[in-house]
Amino acid sequence: MAQTAANSRAYPTFIEGLHNRWQYVACVTDTFHTLTSLRSPDIPAYVTAKPGELLTSDLVDADDVRNVDLHKVHNLSGPIGVEGAEPGDCLVVEILDVNYFEKMPWGYTGIFELENGGGLFATEFNSEAAKAIWDLEGVYATSRHIPGVRFAGITHPGIIGTAPSAELLARWNERETGLIAQHADSVPPVAYPPDPQGVHIGQDISEELKTKIAEEGARTIPGREHGGNCDIKNLSKGSRVYLPVFVPGANFSVGDLHFSQGDVGFISDHAPFGLIVQYFIFQGEMAFCGAIEMAGIVTFRTSIIKGGVEKFGAPLFSPNFVAHHESDPSQPSPVDPQYAQQVVFEGISVDVHGDGKQYNMDATVAYKQAALNAITYLGKIGYTREQVYLLLSAAPIESHVGAVVDSPNACVTLGIPTAIFDQTLTTVPYQDILPKPEGFTKHDFGQCAVRSDRVI
Repeated sequence: MAQTAANSRAYPTFIEGLHNRWQYVACVTDTFHTLTSLRSPDIPAYVTAKPGELLTSDLVDADDVRNVDLHKVHNLSGPIGVEGAEPGDCLVVEILDVNYFEKMPWGYTGIFELENGGGLFATEFNSEAAKAIWDLEGVYATSRHIPGVRFAGITHPGIIGTAPSAELLARWNERETGLIAQHADSVPPVAYPPDPQGVHIGQDISEELKTKIAEEGARTIPGREHGGNCDIKNLSKGSRVYLPVFVPGANFSVGDLHFSQGDVGFISDHAPFGLIVQYFIFQGEMAFCGAIEMAGIVTFRTSIIKGGVEKFGAPLFSPNFVAHHESDPSQPSPVDPQYAQQVVFEGISVDVHGDGKQYNMDATVAYKQAALNAITYLGKIGYTREQVYLLLSAAPIESHVGAVVDSPNACVTLGIPTAIFDQTLTTVPYQDILPKPEGFTKHDFGQCAVRSDRVI
């Protein structure tokens, strides 16, 4: 860890080129100074680039887990217009590099409060704020709050997407506010509607347009048809993203940088054309702030496939993500760490850790059971529930859907690489997590950072 003074350097909360809403863009400007957490078609492009031009963007992140204002997230860099892009085209974004700021070699993983974000186990754990601080050194991460582990990260942007059209934005807002109305008493909320509170547009535009964006701009919390907050950990350097274009110039934005992340949210694995995909991957964040969040720089360039939506059909009604090695398309990425040995935990569609209820082919229930099995298992070694929860969110674990045809139980597995428990670390005893006839010796690994009014 760098010295405290260096890590305490103040950084401005207003940074040019950032915004925090998705919104339809009805006008353009040659001024580039926008930090935003909205998606709105009325947010003008902050900068316009030619296809093939190299772009580098700085990104920042929130750091107050307990009292974080969800109205202000996420801070996205953009919108970036691309010359020649028209609705119906496919925007190709090639990610060339993703890295943390040299003077900020740290990140964090957080568990949010039940009433303020929650996470996968928000209700099961009655979530109270906790976090782990990670020290970043080259490609490796370690944490004083989860001692005994060290692993290589796969740096990636959690959010990348194009601006919606006015029609698409209206459809988002209609369906999401309808869902909220159906579950008005849900804690945490099932969705987050447009809200003027905390809006940041980051551009010098008219008050009338600012008001329109504030009232209509979509929040950046979920992923949608345009891309957005998809949290795909393999979308690292060497990857390409194929995004549908909805407005002239595409006006895409990027943000929410992660140093590393486990497999959690549901997507299918990528494959080269002609290869049959035989399994699915859970990929994304387990805790609401569940990757190693970091501030840093992403470098990319763009190109356009004219008429791409029509050429590729249904897949381009939503984005396609292709992560691959240039010299061998069958490999996911030139920077994807490979961990050969894993301890794998299985879960089925029965709430074994709760009331024992049988669900019908519910992969989410099955995933939760696999994760709870892992949490219980590592607890025998001495890690607290919160420490394992944060570790599964941040480390390069792998989760697969093994079966979705054998009623009534979906089967999901979660694999923890044994090599992340590092034998070279001398601060704590090395933990061999493979099962042994004699069981485990339980150690005291302390605890993660928690609320000031609570001790784990």
